[in-house]
Amino acid sequence: MGELFLKILNMSIAASWFILAVVLFRFVLKKAPKWIVVLLWGLVALRLVVPFSFESAWSLIPSAETFNAHNIQYETPAITSGIPAVNHAVNPVLGEAFAPNPTDSVNPLYVWTVLASAVWLIGIAAMLLYAVISYVRVHRSVAESVPYEGNIFLCDHVKSPFILGLIRPKIYLPSGMDEAAVEPVIDHEKAHLSRRDHWWKPLGFLILTVHWFNPLCWLAYVLLCRDIELACDEKVIRQMDLDGKKQYSTALVECSTGRRLVTICPLAFGEVGVKERVKNVLHYLLLPFE
Repeated sequence: MGELFLKILNMSIAASWFILAVVLFRFVLKKAPKWIVVLLWGLVALRLVVPFSFESAWSLIPSAETFNAHNIQYETPAITSGIPAVNHAVNPVLGEAFAPNPTDSVNPLYVWTVLASAVWLIGIAAMLLYAVISYVRVHRSVAESVPYEGNIFLCDHVKSPFILGLIRPKIYLPSGMDEAAVEPVIDHEKAHLSRRDHWWKPLGFLILTVHWFNPLCWLAYVLLCRDIELACDEKVIRQMDLDGKKQYSTALVECSTGRRLVTICPLAFGEVGVKERVKNVLHYLLLPFE
């Protein structure tokens, strides 16, 4: 189990460089189409799940194996981060603190690695339990709903429109929702379905579950959720006239919720980044006059 944890740890460290690159791209090129950023997050996901990488002079990854399992288990512990300054600073401290003892059967650092892998598994179990509880709570909240049209339902116990389900996803709307906001919200949720966002968000959470120990993976998931919504907003408002865009921005404000930053379900209309999304819609409102 210790070797598996080290493999995941190395993959997570390697992906961290890619995450930082995407965050930089997202900040520098704010006006780039949001679907491009979502695609880049997909490449980050591949880096987090694919157990091998291709290193070259042009690679964003200094080292694909920062921690070597054989080295930690049988030799003097050392890292190969791909950055000489980091190696020179860390390795002497690491070698002194966890120097192997000839009388011991295993290196001290390997014992800590096994303990860390146990904590890692407990964290995965906690994340999965959180996902199950979240889904059950949301599913119970829509137990009493009435059909609106097609796969769209009205429910008294929801505060914001959302999509629930993987195989047969359904759109749920608050029963007391303003009639002027219904059409743009439905367009938004249908755009999510056409883009298969109700698959990508749970998949992102599943990957986060494996890499929960990496703060940059949490940042990547939060930004992924925001960029999914921004990309969907852009797809919808490109087809709207001026009045439609105004109604859309109003619907965003009215349907905004105080949800937690990290959720697996549902895929809610006003769940994340409402302020940023309204600004993005206003940008499209001003385009004809620029």
